[in-house]
Amino acid sequence: EQRAGLHPADLETLASADALAAVSQHRYQARWDILGLEPQTALFESLEPVQESLALPAPSEGEALLEDYQSLGLSLGRHPLSLLREQGLLEGCLNAEDLLQIAHGKPVTVAGLVVLRQRPGTSSGVTFVTLEDETGNINLVVWLNTARTQRKALLTARLLKVKGILEREGDVIHVVAGKLVDLSHHLGALQVKSRDFH
Repeated sequence: EQRAGLHPADLETLASADALAAVSQHRYQARWDILGLEPQTALFESLEPVQESLALPAPSEGEALLEDYQSLGLSLGRHPLSLLREQGLLEGCLNAEDLLQIAHGKPVTVAGLVVLRQRPGTSSGVTFVTLEDETGNINLVVWLNTARTQRKALLTARLLKVKGILEREGDVIHVVAGKLVDLSHHLGALQVKSRDFH
């Protein structure tokens, strides 16, 4: 690996991103195998090397997803919301695709990863939020009074559940937020960062 200019730390980064799956069955095994590449210190040079390889269990789908987001900030696997929905943690929440079938003025409950918060100076205090789920994006309109009374959930949630009213004008659909619920605890160590503009 030295000839290729890669050090064990570089290989560990590649293993964490699951880029070595072709040579090791999965990222846990790849990281373990890389430990054997570390140069021996003088203290251990006299010891006979152990050639035994340990087979580690593969990460679960959820663990692999967490590792993807921690090392890359995204995943090519299933979307986190599809896993949460499958586990019954988003009961009653519609996805972005479902909203296409809902009539204007109907109450809806949605949930998604917060990927954008924006409060333009010309918006009279309105905050626009974009949520992402496994089927697309959901645009939220959060009026100033709602933002003031539910500030913490609005500004800090990585996973947000919203009860509101669907508004439709032609092909443009958004949800006027009424109740904001921070569900970030369902994400565990998953690191999701939103782009915030003020």
